[in-house]
Amino acid sequence: MQQGSEAPITGWDFLTNHAHVLVCVAHDPGIRLRDIAAAVGITERAAHRILSELVEGGYVLRERQGRRNRYQVVPELPLRHPLVQGREVGDLLEVVLGSAPPATAGPA
Repeated sequence: MQQGSEAPITGWDFLTNHAHVLVCVAHDPGIRLRDIAAAVGITERAAHRILSELVEGGYVLRERQGRRNRYQVVPELPLRHPLVQGREVGDLLEVVLGSAPPATAGPA
């Protein structure tokens, strides 16, 4: 994923901001909120809200390491929409990133 190298996207997109945040975390588990916000094109406050929702939903694990957070995607959890019933987060990330993150036992 190349962050900041493309022109900003306006209008609609194929993925939600939640999916974009998930992709950022899968690509870089040590990513900062400001970098997520810049990559997705949202405010830091929105990035924090979305990441908190993903953590609360169990889709992302968060571990404090010193002054920073480290995140880990839980790829074996199901996607939430009925149209993709039976598919997992790892399936989505495999399509978007070219490979799924490894299954997790807890934050690294």
